[in-house]
Amino acid sequence: MHCLFRFFALWPLAALHTLGAGLGWLVWAASPRYRAQFRAHVAQAGLPFELARPAIAEAGRFIAELPKLWMRPATESCLGNVRVEGQANAEQAFAQGRGVIFFGPHCGSFELGPQALAELYGPITAIYRPARKAWLARLERLARDRANLTVVPASLSGIRLMHKTLKANQAVALLTDQVPPEGLGVWAPFFGKPAYTMTLAARLALQSGAVLLPVSCERLPHGRGYFLKIWPAVEGVQPDDAGKPRAELLQAVTQINRAIEAIVLSQPGQYLWGYARYKTPRKEAPL
Repeated sequence: MHCLFRFFALWPLAALHTLGAGLGWLVWAASPRYRAQFRAHVAQAGLPFELARPAIAEAGRFIAELPKLWMRPATESCLGNVRVEGQANAEQAFAQGRGVIFFGPHCGSFELGPQALAELYGPITAIYRPARKAWLARLERLARDRANLTVVPASLSGIRLMHKTLKANQAVALLTDQVPPEGLGVWAPFFGKPAYTMTLAARLALQSGAVLLPVSCERLPHGRGYFLKIWPAVEGVQPDDAGKPRAELLQAVTQINRAIEAIVLSQPGQYLWGYARYKTPRKEAPL
């Protein structure tokens, strides 16, 4: 499988995206459950299906571009085909001296986002849940660990490292729209419906005073690259001057969900609408 990834990494990005679009539509045609869930989530967001329809192909493009993103030589920059907007928001956040929490949804090229941010504002610590298949877990760990980018599993040691990173006025990165195990989230509104939402980003901000910065990484058409946008900071989640939180945990998580909604609505054709966002969390020992 590693050799197969190496092979596809040599393909032009446009060719990979063409292949991926076909893959996305193949999955759509083969899975009635996926189609039903996709349509239900689009309707829940109050969007016409036509606006979200391109996400069928984009889901396949996400898979097809992984070899290109994961197998990129460590000495090769990823910023050559990335347009960046909103750097002033990051500079203002770092100037506060309390660390930065970059977060975003499963939208666009969320694999490239941390790599680009690490080149711009590294070192960055990113947290992830390792794949269950051993070969894929090894591959993704080797591919994601890069200069100025440290990936850590969703474990107690990983969370401790994130606290240490923020204390040094550095950055962490995480996806906040995935359903965490039971005990690691709260039920918060997402497009008007309760969704079990992770509390990690909110807790880190409330405990450290770090600035919460939403980030999106849109995939440009015809393999022309990517558009990385750093959005304005989430307001009212950092502690006040006396060190007391200005927002309760549920309120902070709700604000994070609203920021995620804004990103999704800005590019509905690239969100993973088929993800079971409203599912009941699995039972797992809390950290």
